[in-house]
Amino acid sequence: MDPILLFHSLIMGLVEGITEFLPISSTGHLILTGDLLNFLSKDKRNVYEIFIQLGAMLAVIWEYRAKIGATFQGVSQPGNERNLLLGIVIAFIPAAIMGKLFSDQIKAVLFNPIAVSIAFIVGGFIILWAEKRQHKITVPTVDDISLKDAIKVGLCQCLALIPGTSRSGATIIGGMFLGLSRKAATEFSFFLGIPTLGAASIYSLIKHRHVLDSADFGVFAVGFVSSFIFAFIAIRALIKFISTHTFIVFAWYRIAFGLIVLATWHFGWVNWNAG
Repeated sequence: MDPILLFHSLIMGLVEGITEFLPISSTGHLILTGDLLNFLSKDKRNVYEIFIQLGAMLAVIWEYRAKIGATFQGVSQPGNERNLLLGIVIAFIPAAIMGKLFSDQIKAVLFNPIAVSIAFIVGGFIILWAEKRQHKITVPTVDDISLKDAIKVGLCQCLALIPGTSRSGATIIGGMFLGLSRKAATEFSFFLGIPTLGAASIYSLIKHRHVLDSADFGVFAVGFVSSFIFAFIAIRALIKFISTHTFIVFAWYRIAFGLIVLATWHFGWVNWNAG
């Protein structure tokens, strides 16, 4: 097994783990990092990304295993647990439908570094706008989310089909616009990521199963473990961070990063695959 390839897999897993649950777009970072490293062929990279997404999803399940267990145990009785589970299911549906209908067309047109960079910048300004608004918090905890708010957050998640937008960013900022506290919006985004990433991974695995090769197991395994570890760290760090900070730092990061990538493309410093 090529040690350079394994190292690149470690880096890709790290990128997925850190960015999946931050409002900075894991898909955008994976496209840019994969192009920069010239990592795997297009089809194999699609399959590889399934495994690292599963690693990130497992990190959420492990971190919130007690909460998830309590939610399923309480689903048979009316109350917060049932409402939360129903809210997650309802919020998942819009993106599932839109993804099934339009994901191939979106990938064909927008999965390139230039489109991603523009989405980074636009998303950064939206986060700045959201944080500058006066927020009236009507939903202090994730258990208080109504089904009406859940479906609205689910509609916001559809924006994440555009690479560079950020699933976490769309759902967290959308939730804040609806009156969710930062922690409630962030935790609901975490939970919504479980069925979203799970379903997307299963769908992609079935679609690209012909690419699976036992010779790639080592590369996929390194990425999976790397993604799990760094996603676990990122989840804990983000919850701690938002208790005392806003998302403005992520907005400026998105804007700066997008501008840097556009500059490297414009001046020919990096040969991005923009086609």
